[in-house]
Amino acid sequence: MASLDPVLDKDGVQLTVEDAVATVTLANPAKRNAQSPALWRALTEAGRALPGTVRVVVLRGEGKSFSAGLDRQAFTPEGFDGEPSFLDLARGSDADLDAEIARYQEAFTWWRRPDIISIAAVQGHAIGAGFQLALACDLRVVAEDVQFAMRETSLGLVPDLTGTHPLVGLVGYARALEICATGRFVHAAEAERTGLANLVVPNDELDGAVRDLTAALLAAPRDATVETKALLQGASNRSYEDQRTAERAAQARRLRDLAGLSD
Repeated sequence: MASLDPVLDKDGVQLTVEDAVATVTLANPAKRNAQSPALWRALTEAGRALPGTVRVVVLRGEGKSFSAGLDRQAFTPEGFDGEPSFLDLARGSDADLDAEIARYQEAFTWWRRPDIISIAAVQGHAIGAGFQLALACDLRVVAEDVQFAMRETSLGLVPDLTGTHPLVGLVGYARALEICATGRFVHAAEAERTGLANLVVPNDELDGAVRDLTAALLAAPRDATVETKALLQGASNRSYEDQRTAERAAQARRLRDLAGLSD
């Protein structure tokens, strides 16, 4: 299949779009797709650049690793060219530091938008920020050699790129605490058993498995998928009775739309 012209290609991030499917690729395999503020800005831009026709977004990393996490250059006094170092940020005001971290987090928030379903295709290392980026997606298909780890605590930090909420939701508080506090590796079998991975496949079958899942997701009408995702996203914050009410309202909208009676 001929390669697609990228909609975006900057700072280690490529975005391509083919009909209803967008692919975001971490494209710096020489550094194991290590992350930086510039990469986070590019990921944020990729989310904003998605055409309205896109229904599924696939996130992948080139090379042997999905993402080895934060580029350690961030902790050097010089930081990245043209960027304030993390040490410089720490010397700023609380408000400035909070605002900067919030900007970093924007790269991790758009993957759960109700109008798309996002799939992380993960092989090799997904460490720290890499783990959190995989957690930012709705679904994770992983290769047998996957190694998840949350290493922030070993650096004296906390996971702050939106990964804690989905991690607790997937594996529960106690296991999430143990994974984060120890920084240990979570391998494929445990990832599948605990719900971190929807599917584990041999490395050479990863792309095919993601294509099959994408096709299955596209088989249902878009509006039904959007409504269903919204129902499930809100379920944990609703009581049983409130969820019943939400289901009735969503179904009424779908029935009216199918009958041609929607506004």
